[in-house]
Amino acid sequence: MLEAIRAHSQGWLAKLILTLIAVPFALFGIDAYLKNAGSDAAVAKVAGSSVSVVEYRNAMQSLRNKMQSEGQKDLSLLDTPQARLTVLNRLINTRLLNAEAQDSKFKISNEQLSEFVITLPEFQQNGKFSQEVYDKLLTQNQMTPSKFENMMRGELVTQQVRDGIPPLVFATKAVEDRAIKTELQQREVTIAEIKSADFISQVKVDDAEVKAYYEKHKDKFQVPEQVKLEFVRFSANDLIMKMQVTEEDSKRFYNENAAKFQGDEKRRASHILIGFGPGATPEAKAQAKKKAEEILAEVKKNPAKFAELAKKNSQDPGSAEKGGDLGMFGRGAMVKAFEEAAYSMKPGQVSDLVQSEFGFHIIKLTEISGQAQSYESLKPQIRAELMYQKALAKFSEEAENFNNLVYEQSSSLKPAADNYGLQVQKTDWVSAADGAKFFKNDKLMSLVFSNEVLNDKRNTEAVEVANNTLVAARVVEHKAAAPRSFDEVKVGITDFLKIEKASKLAIDKGNAALASLKQNQAVSNIDWIPAVTVDRKNAQGLTELTMSNVFKIDTTKLPAYVGVSDSKKGFLLIKVVAVHDADEDTVKAASADYKAALTAEYGAAYIATLKTKNKVSVNQRLLMGDMAAQ
Repeated sequence: MLEAIRAHSQGWLAKLILTLIAVPFALFGIDAYLKNAGSDAAVAKVAGSSVSVVEYRNAMQSLRNKMQSEGQKDLSLLDTPQARLTVLNRLINTRLLNAEAQDSKFKISNEQLSEFVITLPEFQQNGKFSQEVYDKLLTQNQMTPSKFENMMRGELVTQQVRDGIPPLVFATKAVEDRAIKTELQQREVTIAEIKSADFISQVKVDDAEVKAYYEKHKDKFQVPEQVKLEFVRFSANDLIMKMQVTEEDSKRFYNENAAKFQGDEKRRASHILIGFGPGATPEAKAQAKKKAEEILAEVKKNPAKFAELAKKNSQDPGSAEKGGDLGMFGRGAMVKAFEEAAYSMKPGQVSDLVQSEFGFHIIKLTEISGQAQSYESLKPQIRAELMYQKALAKFSEEAENFNNLVYEQSSSLKPAADNYGLQVQKTDWVSAADGAKFFKNDKLMSLVFSNEVLNDKRNTEAVEVANNTLVAARVVEHKAAAPRSFDEVKVGITDFLKIEKASKLAIDKGNAALASLKQNQAVSNIDWIPAVTVDRKNAQGLTELTMSNVFKIDTTKLPAYVGVSDSKKGFLLIKVVAVHDADEDTVKAASADYKAALTAEYGAAYIATLKTKNKVSVNQRLLMGDMAAQ
């Protein structure tokens, strides 16, 4: 069994392990993870356990790092709802498999776990497992041996469940061959359209027919219930110009948001890290500090030896072998203490000891590129931002008072409008549907047509129709629903009946032509387009309606025909001229893909079964809202 797992480790499991023990974890690219490491909020709950925000963000960052390492520059895909949900579903599926493994009492013995871990290349030194390397890597990632080994045990147990799926996959050779040939088959196709529009000139509709249709379908010609409204809109945007921003406010905002205004400025630094593990005792920290001070003294004495001392002493393996070089970085890439020190230095300068959660750093700034944006150049932008922020805060304070005013002074919107310097606006006649489109809000219009507002002429409550925007309305005039007059709809009914009759003529002609063609009889006045060769993935410009029928046609005898009627457009004739099956080599090459697809289907069905067996819930607000800003 362990050999099978080791084989799998060349794929997904190896990637997991590399993610877990990536030493640059300490300083590069995951500050979102570090800043939120204390969060225990659940983005999903599965079978009694939780998928935390931290775990989700770590998975997203791992994917981001992997894409970057593969040279992908456009990472915008990761910000889509689909990508977030895909990553979360993988975590959920792992939880489900873990729960199933526990229920089925799958186990990995200590001996099996030990044998697996000691053979991992990340923990090797001179071809052998190194306890020192193992401890060092785990310490750098703030992970205890028991935590890492428990994680590995869980993943290996889960792999046992995964390994149980492929042996269940089965399809006979005949079924497999037929499925592959059908999927790869190409058909040479041509079509002809018999259009309703071509028969319009041949049909007549008299007034009696139009009148009869109107009387029979009066319910289709109703003018909906309508109202004329007064309304007041209260928005944060209305408050912006009333907000006061001082010079002191602007400068403070600039200083507190330096990363946001860094422009294209980047810095390059080297460091020597003397680390201490998570939960280190004061004695251990003191010992690390003493060693760091000794090294700092050597650096101060001879700055030219910085790279040599980094290679010899730094406990950050990712940069030590490069003489401590961390490359170019912008604001937000490093932990806060490190960043503040690096951005306060000049090129060539060496810092005093800088303490972070990873240990004591000695930093040497080596290069500055680009330029930060100055306060003066950003002053108008900052002022506008602060005015907007203050307007939002003021809106939040006043929203409840605005709602109280329109409720307490329910016979008029003027008191609320006067209090906030707003204008009472009016609409023309609108239906519920028209009003919902105008205000972009269904709730407001449902209130407008309620008895209290419609009949008693009261104000609606204040409804949030957009972010930081409230609207209250009241009915000024009301008209009940009524049928449109015959004269209003006569032309429309006439056109509709003409199309209906023309479509019937087109469909009749199409069916007659189809019957003749199936009897190998020639049919005149049919315009076939030039034949194209299509497969299930390449429509060659044919419509979806055509493609949905092409591969349903019985091609035992060629040419083969089918007809599709459309009550408005007419009739579509489809002819299959030739069928081209894939050659034996192509079918054989597709066999592995077929088996993989079948295995994936079995796996998906198994996961779906587990989801019905175990309760799964997702916090959509957290997934699509709060965490989108990570």
